[in-house]
Amino acid sequence: MIRIALDAMGGDNAPRVEVEGTVMALRELPPTFHIQLVGRTGDIEAALKQHAPLDRARLEVVDAPEVVGMGEKPLTALRSKPDSSIAVALGLQKKGISDAFISAGNTGAVMAAATLVLRLHAGVRRAAIGAVFPTAGHSVLVIDGGANVDCDARELVNFAHLGAVYARDVLERPNPGIGLLNVGEEEEKGSAVVQETHRLLKAAGGLHYLGSVEGRDILTGQCRAGRVDVVVCDGFIGNAILKFYESAGRMFAGMLKQAFPDVVGRPEAKQLLKFLDYSEYGGAPLLGIQGVAIICHGASPALAIMNAVRVAAQMVRSRLSQDIGAAFAGGGALA
Repeated sequence: MIRIALDAMGGDNAPRVEVEGTVMALRELPPTFHIQLVGRTGDIEAALKQHAPLDRARLEVVDAPEVVGMGEKPLTALRSKPDSSIAVALGLQKKGISDAFISAGNTGAVMAAATLVLRLHAGVRRAAIGAVFPTAGHSVLVIDGGANVDCDARELVNFAHLGAVYARDVLERPNPGIGLLNVGEEEEKGSAVVQETHRLLKAAGGLHYLGSVEGRDILTGQCRAGRVDVVVCDGFIGNAILKFYESAGRMFAGMLKQAFPDVVGRPEAKQLLKFLDYSEYGGAPLLGIQGVAIICHGASPALAIMNAVRVAAQMVRSRLSQDIGAAFAGGGALA
């Protein structure tokens, strides 16, 4: 049994959406996991009543009376609210009562709490967010997706190793191709940090490093050197690309519906719109911590919550955290 602690108070429409996503997960996903809804018991139970009758055998409500707001400073909020849904849910994993954690709450608070409570694996310099991008052929993991705005070359090399383990374990890519995001493929292109990262990655062992890739290569999942599975960049660039990608997908879907309303209902069109919907990919994993944590959009719909549960269960089953620890333990992932 896989136990997943879900922050029921984190999203913009909490706990209604979190409860709805939980109900969808319990009904549609295999019965191999147990969900722990963490938050204000009264609010959660009221939301659960909207979905009666409901089999409660795989569902537990864990009381956490405090809530970290979206606009609060992460460290200040964590210190002043030790009984917040974020802190309590991560504490369950620390105590071995839970196997994974999901939140659509304050991203900074989630990252800070996960790092403080679960700690980083030895050798990991910083935890990083892995954002999964749909492409014309296969999904591509972009890391970092926003956790670290300023990065040095050794931290970017760390991200490459974290992304490689995730691609192998969760995306099921035995020998993932790693690309370094740059303004061109030539070795002399890019900032001083990017050029130093390129030098270190070329010398690093245990990676199928393809060299520098450009933004267009994310969309195709291909570059001149081969198939791209992981793209490495700092969090400033990664988050900017992520937000642009999501908005472009919404714009395209809206234009398609407006221009061809009679086509949208067709199975092919539905599949295309599903492909562009970030809800289908759940949330983004926070990689490098000693455990499993997934960060969702604050505006995540119930479908995204359900898929985050699915991805979290896959991360636990594949022993992703243990494999990251093993990759860094021998020093092979250190630049």
